[in-house]
Amino acid sequence: MKILAINGSPKGNRSNTWKLTKRFLEGMAAGIRENAEASPVGQNGERPLRELQVEALQINALEIHPCLGCFSCWNKTPGTCCIKDDMEEVIQKILWADVVIWSFPLYYYTVPGGMKNLIDRQLPMVLPYMVDDEGQAGSGSHPSRYDMGGKSTVLISTCGFYSAEGNYDGVCSLFDHICGKGEYTSVFCGQGELFRVPELSQRTEEYLKFVYTAGKEYVQEGIKPETREKLDRLLYPREIFESMADASWGIDKETGEKEPEALAFTRQMAALYRKESYPGKDLILEMCYTDLNECYQVILGKEGSQVLTNGSGKATTRIETPFTVWRSIAAGELRGDEALMRHMYRVKGDFSLMMNWDAYFGNPESSQGQMPIPGEMASEKPDANDDREQLLGAHGNQTGVGMPTRGTNMNLLLIPWIVFWVAVPIDGFWGSCLTLAACVGMPLLFYRNRKTFYDQLSGALVAGFSILSIMGVSGRIVVSFSYFVFGAMWAVSCLCKVPLTACYSMNRYNGEAALRNPIFVRTNRILTLLWGILYLITPIWTYLIMGTEIGGWVGAVNSVIPVLMGIFTVWFQRWYPARLARG
Repeated sequence: MKILAINGSPKGNRSNTWKLTKRFLEGMAAGIRENAEASPVGQNGERPLRELQVEALQINALEIHPCLGCFSCWNKTPGTCCIKDDMEEVIQKILWADVVIWSFPLYYYTVPGGMKNLIDRQLPMVLPYMVDDEGQAGSGSHPSRYDMGGKSTVLISTCGFYSAEGNYDGVCSLFDHICGKGEYTSVFCGQGELFRVPELSQRTEEYLKFVYTAGKEYVQEGIKPETREKLDRLLYPREIFESMADASWGIDKETGEKEPEALAFTRQMAALYRKESYPGKDLILEMCYTDLNECYQVILGKEGSQVLTNGSGKATTRIETPFTVWRSIAAGELRGDEALMRHMYRVKGDFSLMMNWDAYFGNPESSQGQMPIPGEMASEKPDANDDREQLLGAHGNQTGVGMPTRGTNMNLLLIPWIVFWVAVPIDGFWGSCLTLAACVGMPLLFYRNRKTFYDQLSGALVAGFSILSIMGVSGRIVVSFSYFVFGAMWAVSCLCKVPLTACYSMNRYNGEAALRNPIFVRTNRILTLLWGILYLITPIWTYLIMGTEIGGWVGAVNSVIPVLMGIFTVWFQRWYPARLARG
């Protein structure tokens, strides 16, 4: 398949629309490959097409003069223009192509001037006499000088309005006349300027994935309605987009004067505030750019955000950072959590704002939850050598075909152990039977929860200890040793990339994204080690107590310290990251 992609943007390769076009072409190439793999040999033994032939024309790099309206290409030199420039080569490429992709930004509700010149100069491609064609637009048309059957047209464009809807009437009217009414495929995207903003790369990259899918479907059976619906979806709600767009100019609305770059950047960040996440009281985020000696406050209120330049508010959270560092974090060039660990910036005051950053400033349509540290908004591919898949189970996000899972659940890990420690000291045989029932029943009860390696290991270990007890091994020995093994499992997991507690507490901090946060992992590594130490020394008093008259109550006795440890854990999870953030 031969593709001619015509870039009509004066910005050339820097064009926002060209980013969409390149992704659409990548999708087309993938679709061609899938078709070839599905049909390795045709009915007549021919090999199916396996790749695209793509020619790209940058109009800003061509010499194409305006049409003179002399009609020499009709009556003096039929089919040949009297102007000698690059247009003759363009026409040959249009005739060569199976698909012509017109890529352009919307300029005054139509195509840019350079592209309009190129379109006007296609006059040699048609014959001078008038015809009436079925489905034509307008009151007449000129027949093509060449056989254009089997050729297709795609329009890809971005505009600066919050929505493409209602702004492409001029473009559609133009191509209805050129191609025939509705005889072309269009991808029109509003909010096009956002594609040049690195800080918004997560949302724009999500849209580019839809464009990729559209390209793949286009060469197969056509763009599907569900993909079309995603392409027509707003990148950001109108209110947020227009606030960001206004702030991006860096001009004070009242004075018309140029604002400091850091202030314009802060206004753009404030525009992303999601007022539906209002916590019930106003928060004041103070951004102190230490390298510029500039400080601005962002009020996060019930009705929206507001930027103060006079420092009149009392900050609830203060971020002290070089402007260059924070901008790199926002652009995804630098991970915010890693920068914090390296003391490249500091956070003072209420650290919960940082722990819930995505709830306040994330994409409104994002399915992600809380953000451990800003900077996670940039898309990131997981490490291919990561051991998370082994720790979280081999099924990923599904427990069965088409059955979505919930997050991990520590009850799967703890309940079999608790039943064993409480029941076996009371009655070795029946307590062990009850424990085996718990080992079998817990996975069934929590069948929709994602299973971790530690869940599976615990089930096997507890079942093994229960069988030993049924076989007559002293409960005093079995129970004491089980505490030791339980503690060893926690302690050894500290040596793994993901410590045991992190596999469960990640549910409250943006799921698996938290596992890429070194502050989150370090906090959980410390907690896991402390829990491991607790259960490594628990066998000492367990063995002693089970040799006394109150031995049957050892499970209840051993529940007191974990309760206190649990209270400490809740406190430590808040205190330690905030301590690191303060430097």
